[in-house]
Amino acid sequence: MQVVSARYRCTACGNLTRFDVVATRRTRSFHHFTVGGELSVEAEEVLDEHVEQVSCRWCGASGERIETLEAVENETA
Repeated sequence: MQVVSARYRCTACGNLTRFDVVATRRTRSFHHFTVGGELSVEAEEVLDEHVEQVSCRWCGASGERIETLEAVENETA
C-alpha cells in the first residue's frame, strides 16, 4: 500500500492526473548491492518532504490555480 501525501486538481482545465511537482525530500532507505555492484533500493521511508512548486502538465497552470485535495491511500500491486 502506498500513502499519497497530497493529490492535486487544476482549476484552469480540471486535470486530476498529470502534474509536475518540485519537492525536497529527506529519506531513509535500505540499499542492497549485488556481488557485481548493482544497486537495488528495497525500502524507502520519507522522513520529511517540502513541496516547492506544482504545475499542471496539461495546461501549464501553477500557483493558486492548483488545488490540494485530501490525501488518499492507494493499493499498488
